[in-house]
Amino acid sequence: MSDAGTLVALVAAAVIALAMMSLAALKGWRGWLDLRRMELDQTGHGPGAAPGRLELADLKDRVKRLEAIANGVED
Repeated sequence: MSDAGTLVALVAAAVIALAMMSLAALKGWRGWLDLRRMELDQTGHGPGAAPGRLELADLKDRVKRLEAIANGVED
């Protein structure tokens, strides 16, 4: 190696480059997580979604129809 100053500068540049790459990767990861959260909220399966009242009402309606069919009463 030529001198200690050059070595210190190279190590410092490498550490800074590694920090920048890590921050960019972290930002990308957070963006991907936000995208997944938005997709889950749009489909109604995420934590911010209502607890499935429409789905429950739909299931109750289906059960009533099946019971009517089983009893021989059809619409």
